Amino acid sequence: MLLRVNLELEGYRVVEAEDAAAVREAVGAETVSLVLLDVRLGTDDGIAVARELRKDHPEVTIAFLTGSAITLAEDAEDAADAVIRKPFDLEALSATVARLARP
Repeated sequence: MLLRVNLELEGYRVVEAEDAAAVREAVGAETVSLVLLDVRLGTDDGIAVARELRKDHPEVTIAFLTGSAITLAEDAEDAADAVIRKPFDLEALSATVARLARP
């Protein structure tokens, strides 16, 4: 919720999704330019979801949120445009979103 509030205060329109199915549905139904995707989505694999999104929606930019970014780089190099390491501060998040977001 803090991420959503912070991004909305910066002027972004935010759509939240609780799980992989909701992510797929939101990206298919909304005009989405950037997906912030946790690598661990409960029982779903965020990397697999990102690869699926990349294939089906190549115009969408994807950034992973993860606490395991050091080991993630080799496994997911093709799946995301950026990796935001946890814990992160809101300024770092904002800077990455601003760099990746497309008008």
